[in-house]
Amino acid sequence: MIVNQKENHDVRELNHGRRVLDFLKFGFIAFVISMLLVVASFVIILVKGFNLGQDFTGGTTVELTVTKAINLDDLRNSLRDEGYHEPIVQYYGSSKDIIIRLPTTSQSEGSVSSAIDNALGMKISNLVHKNIDSNAEIKRIEFVGPTVGTELAQDGILAICAALICILIYIAFRFEWRFGTGAVVALAHDVVITAGYLSLFNRELDLTIIAAMLSIIGYSLNDTIVVFDRIRENFRKIRRASPYDVINISLTQTLHRTLMTSGTTLAVVIILYIFGGSMLKGFSETLGVGIVLGTISSIYVAAYMSLKLGVKREHFMPPKVEAEGADQNAILR
Repeated sequence: MIVNQKENHDVRELNHGRRVLDFLKFGFIAFVISMLLVVASFVIILVKGFNLGQDFTGGTTVELTVTKAINLDDLRNSLRDEGYHEPIVQYYGSSKDIIIRLPTTSQSEGSVSSAIDNALGMKISNLVHKNIDSNAEIKRIEFVGPTVGTELAQDGILAICAALICILIYIAFRFEWRFGTGAVVALAHDVVITAGYLSLFNRELDLTIIAAMLSIIGYSLNDTIVVFDRIRENFRKIRRASPYDVINISLTQTLHRTLMTSGTTLAVVIILYIFGGSMLKGFSETLGVGIVLGTISSIYVAAYMSLKLGVKREHFMPPKVEAEGADQNAILR
């Protein structure tokens, strides 16, 4: 995948004699595949929807600490026997720290949350002390109403959209509008495909997933800006190369940094997924998918789209320099 000679110059010489990888050779195919994945993700989301967590649907969360290891199935069965349908019981942190999530009931929807907390706290406490562990301690009880859950969902969507708009404005001013458009399309690509993945595999969507989505935007943007900064720098330094060659040279020069950054970050996310407990599995899984997508999109969506939008050397040269060059040409003539 080495770049061939173009326009009577050796591209390898432009990269100080080092090999240049022809990333853009497969740019069109990769871009089409990416857009098909985006469309497929939209279809999956529309058909299947999301498995909304308690943060968005409402309900009650109870955290407790027991003095001995217990069987979670016994606790689930005890909750069902008391009339709590579909209770979610999980470990968090250690085998003695347990979190219980209970969906909103018709009785609790119109009640005051503090009264619900107190009544439910006493009920769960008595149930656990009687059937599970007499020395168990209730650490936290939190109620989220359906209305609050809806507001959280809307705020999460607005946060992601606001981040994309601010990024478009920043890159358009910092670099060039063609770069800004390519970056925002790449970031939207990462978020939409990740959301499609969550919908396809029925992963629970909660506030930690929204945090992971925003982290994906920040991570992917960082990688894209590094690539764009090198492209801009090479456009100013390399005057004999075409935009196609300049972008390939820039991608080759930043490849080592991209792989090292993505690899080390992904390693941390994998460790977090394995040892972080059930509370962080959704966050780390979502972030891991986003890191992989962000690395690919920086090359085959952001950079390739900028090339197709017509980015070239003249867009990054100061107007004063261009004017001085024009005056000198006029004098020579």
